[in-house]
Amino acid sequence: MPNQISDGRRRRRTHSSEFKAQVVAACSHPGISIAAVATANGVNANLARRWVIEAARCASDATRLPARAVGVAQTPAFVAVQLPCTQPAPDIRIELRRGATAITVHWPSTEAAQCAAWMRELLR
Repeated sequence: MPNQISDGRRRRRTHSSEFKAQVVAACSHPGISIAAVATANGVNANLARRWVIEAARCASDATRLPARAVGVAQTPAFVAVQLPCTQPAPDIRIELRRGATAITVHWPSTEAAQCAAWMRELLR
């Protein structure tokens, strides 16, 4: 883990790759803060964040290597997406009951504003 101080001078600690990988793996769990993992492992939170960023960068570089090796250009391109046919909204259906009387009104959904105005007038 950390190196030993030999001659009394303050030296920068070094950490093994395995230790860094363990800290990065612990930071990747959902709901776990990097600061909490860093504190638990005795390292600064900024250092742990740097390790996480470097690990992510290395992982993204590793996924891009085969495409570069083959010579395929990695430029963003437009991809056409086929969307399902949208059906018109169903009609507005209002059921009113007062005592023994029941009224059902069907209103086209394209005229929703007029339906709302009619309901406001009706309920006055």
